[in-house]
Amino acid sequence: MLDLYGTAVSSRLLLGTARYPSPAILADAVRASGAEIVTVSLRRETAGGKAGGAFFALIRDLGVRVLPNTAGCHSAKEAVTTARMARDLFGTNWIKLEVIGHHDTLQPDVFALVDAARTLCDDGFEVFPYTTDDLVVAERLLEAGCKVLMPWCAPIGSAAGPINPVALRAMRTHFPDVPLIVDAGLGRPSHAAAVMELGYDAVLLNTAVALAGDPVVMAKAFATAIDAGRKGFQAGLLSPRDMAEPSTPIIGRAVFS
Repeated sequence: MLDLYGTAVSSRLLLGTARYPSPAILADAVRASGAEIVTVSLRRETAGGKAGGAFFALIRDLGVRVLPNTAGCHSAKEAVTTARMARDLFGTNWIKLEVIGHHDTLQPDVFALVDAARTLCDDGFEVFPYTTDDLVVAERLLEAGCKVLMPWCAPIGSAAGPINPVALRAMRTHFPDVPLIVDAGLGRPSHAAAVMELGYDAVLLNTAVALAGDPVVMAKAFATAIDAGRKGFQAGLLSPRDMAEPSTPIIGRAVFS
């Protein structure tokens, strides 16, 4: 089980809810994935009018836990305000904190992120910060009160997969007891398996599933890959070697003349 701020979940896949072809396909993808937590953008729901209310009803009917996010915010003040509105709307202290600092890469503004995280933690929020793979930033977020970290492995929506596995491995090693959820940049099930093999606790996906040719099948594929990667990590993976090593011992083999 994965413990997130005292809530135990069995699925290690968190699923985003944007950009699906239809609400019905979204619902089927969530069911196929087995996800118990979905992210929802406050901006989408408040801008959707009656459609927003219908969307939230669909999510509620799925029986999953909602993780609101501050997607689209570009300052600490804007993110804090959005988070407080999300708490009122969704009735949860959970918040996925995003403070975007670069328009092209959607890279987090880590300075504003730490500032907003400190304010929200002091205000009783349980913050899931979308951050980079920088260890110093991670330390500051933990000092601010965060108990979960969500480092990217590539820019949002890029589908590039883990572009800096060395940094991701270092973060896992440096914070062995902190729940780490890879968020953003995964494009294939194999990418998800790779980060889980590094010892990460979970993966958050949206674009790779929502924009797939068949989102429902892709959601199930990612769930399977995440489970395989987790089991591989737990079983103990072999380290790469420079030389070949025979699986059949040399000593004792038959000799023919």
